[in-house]
Amino acid sequence: MEEYVKEALKIVKAQASVRNMTEEEIASMVKTLAGSIKDLAEASEETAPAGTAAKPALEPKKAIREKSVVCLECGKTFKVLTKKHLANHDLTPVQYKERWGYKKGTALICKSLARDRRKKMQEMKLWTRRDE
Repeated sequence: MEEYVKEALKIVKAQASVRNMTEEEIASMVKTLAGSIKDLAEASEETAPAGTAAKPALEPKKAIREKSVVCLECGKTFKVLTKKHLANHDLTPVQYKERWGYKKGTALICKSLARDRRKKMQEMKLWTRRDE
């Protein structure tokens, strides 16, 4: 319970710096805050056990949109879901795709950007040999 008391003391200290408080008010406030913080911490541990998968921000089928891609881990939107962002969630792109049911070949990029890149590659015709 020490960690809860430390957090409660920080809050009470901030409150005491703003207004005058008696010793009884301070002691009472620390006690109630420490109990509340402990209850909140225990409630969050019970609702989200470590072994279960998190609920996605939205359906995986709807995450890849025309102008954006929604990260199913945190709900933020991007044009491209990068390795660097997925590393923040301790995932690789392969793990992310397996976790949310995407095929291996699915690009984690918005549809319009994928279409533009495909068109640019077709214009460049890198598969043909140049005559010099």
